[in-house]
Amino acid sequence: MLTWPEKILFAFAVAAALYYGYRNFKKVYLVIRRGAGEPVPQAEMWDRAKQALLTWLTIRPIWKTRETASVFHAMIAWGFVFYFLVNVGDVIEGYFDIHFLGTGFISVIYRFLADLFSMSVLLGILYFLWRRFVLADPALDYRENVKLVDKVRAGGIRNDSLIVALFILFHVGFRLIGESFKVAQQGGDLNQPFATGISAMWSGWSAGALMVGHHVSWWIALGLILAFIPYFPYTKHFHLIMSAVNYFAKPKRAALGALDAINFDDESIEQFGAAKLEDLPWTHLADAYACIMCNRCQEVCPAYVTGKELSPAALEVNKRYYINAHVDQLAAGEPSTLNLLDFAISDSAVWACTTCGACVDICPVGNEPMFDILYLRRNQVLMEDSFPKELSTAFRGMERNGNPWNQRAGDRLAWAAGLNVPTIDENPDADILWWVGCAPSYDPRAQQTAQAFAKVLNAAGVNFAVLADRESCTGDAARRAGNEYLFFEMAKANIETLNEVQPKRIVATCPHCLHALGKEYGELGGHYDVIHHTQLISELVAARKLDYRTLPGSRSGDDKVTLHDPCYLGRHNNIVAAPRTALKEANIELIEMPRHGKQSFCCGAGGAQMWKEEEHGVGEHAEAVNVNRYREAAATGAKTVAVGCPFCLTMLTDAARTADAGVQVKDIVEIIAERL
Repeated sequence: MLTWPEKILFAFAVAAALYYGYRNFKKVYLVIRRGAGEPVPQAEMWDRAKQALLTWLTIRPIWKTRETASVFHAMIAWGFVFYFLVNVGDVIEGYFDIHFLGTGFISVIYRFLADLFSMSVLLGILYFLWRRFVLADPALDYRENVKLVDKVRAGGIRNDSLIVALFILFHVGFRLIGESFKVAQQGGDLNQPFATGISAMWSGWSAGALMVGHHVSWWIALGLILAFIPYFPYTKHFHLIMSAVNYFAKPKRAALGALDAINFDDESIEQFGAAKLEDLPWTHLADAYACIMCNRCQEVCPAYVTGKELSPAALEVNKRYYINAHVDQLAAGEPSTLNLLDFAISDSAVWACTTCGACVDICPVGNEPMFDILYLRRNQVLMEDSFPKELSTAFRGMERNGNPWNQRAGDRLAWAAGLNVPTIDENPDADILWWVGCAPSYDPRAQQTAQAFAKVLNAAGVNFAVLADRESCTGDAARRAGNEYLFFEMAKANIETLNEVQPKRIVATCPHCLHALGKEYGELGGHYDVIHHTQLISELVAARKLDYRTLPGSRSGDDKVTLHDPCYLGRHNNIVAAPRTALKEANIELIEMPRHGKQSFCCGAGGAQMWKEEEHGVGEHAEAVNVNRYREAAATGAKTVAVGCPFCLTMLTDAARTADAGVQVKDIVEIIAERL
């Protein structure tokens, strides 16, 4: 127990730490609240809080990758969560001559867990120090072509990491040493095996020396907490709290990448998209402080992996360092002195994003850097009229003819010549409305997919129809390119058509169409039951309406297939089983790529990349995204790459021509149609 002078001194130290800590926490809070958007709806708070707490305690998102690092991170995270209780207990025991939680069974468990977690935190911190400062793991760094604020470029992250690591190391280390002095006074404690082991070092010390050792350790352990509190909101360790805020506050989306619509009928809106920091949603300002700087997002980013300037991690880090450098002005309500493109991310990086959603899916603290990029694109297109010139052709085609190929709307059904493909006017009572999409309507290679699907539908006796020239582009490419107004206009027109037709169910061969129709049109008044063509095929097989099985034992080398999961099918809409079910029904030997399912790698076409030149990468990893993916597919030894998206079909077919590796690319429905 502390002496009275120590108690008074500690009380003053707590008051000072809380005062200055409150001021700094408040500044960060005021900056975050400057972002756009509304607070969490009150009716959702309880359910959100329960889910957020569960995610925060289980640290569930970290286990998707980096198994070893995740284990050590869990050792630290769970230990530090428990240390909230430990620190309270140590303060109480310092002020009162009692055993925190008594001397019974609960106390035994508490002291054992405190001892165990102390050692787990220390081991975890030593691992991460070794990884960053001894191994210098390149995954924790950035390439030279990535835009970084000056302080980060000068090693700010390493310095921050070192300060935080040493704080944890000394705080927990001296707490454990302090317990060892106490244990030495008691002659050992089986409930604290690590403290007991260390206590052997103090054998022969006098009772007075052990008491002094315990007091010094207590002051260092808890004094470090008090000294760290004012600095805490500016460090990477703030993610301990802000990750929970993220889990709680993130908007509920119909799908991983579903964007919020802009109400263009609201004349009070003066800014479309984000130019400055405060134009971002407030939850995206919170992202900057939730970021743990682990760089998992850049590790899976197709643009970064292929040498381009985009690093989703650097975007979040730059936001945080800019806020910290200008926190007083921003908290006071002054406008940002720089645009986001001046410090957070380069223009080239903004347009290199494929909107694959990998950064959002992989982030262990719920950050959404992809959306920052899309908000930036909106500003560039709608406010600045600044975007890659190649997109003009696609925009013009969608505006004039309802398709980015800029071909006649009247030619939309030309691919179906000689096939039994009824229009909705001919078959108004169709059970299935087939949304063909622009690529299968106009692109010669994708038209083969449409023809194969028509064959499958007729073979299964499906009562279906198409819209023909009443169908128009969903506007997905326009939206991902930042032209939200064009998307808004196209979506409203399509919704008017669909609401008139009132389809029972819609099937799409393009995941981008599926995503727009099923997950984004709802906010504009279009609510439809939309499925992917592989889902319909799986249903038909289960209902015994479709049979394309090859005989067991009749496999050949050509039956070795690897499946490329389209980003907007697997990751964005969680459809990974249906494509595999459809293929396996044909007795096909399916060989999975290392990156598959929801962790699939992009083909390079998403985010309107299909309609523009790909940004150039640098260094040894510089290559086209589609080439990177095709190499992975060819390395499996499969003879065919199966896809479920017309954009993926085009990109991987182009890569196949370049690589000439003898691996053909087909849509899943083409493989099935061949076996009917």
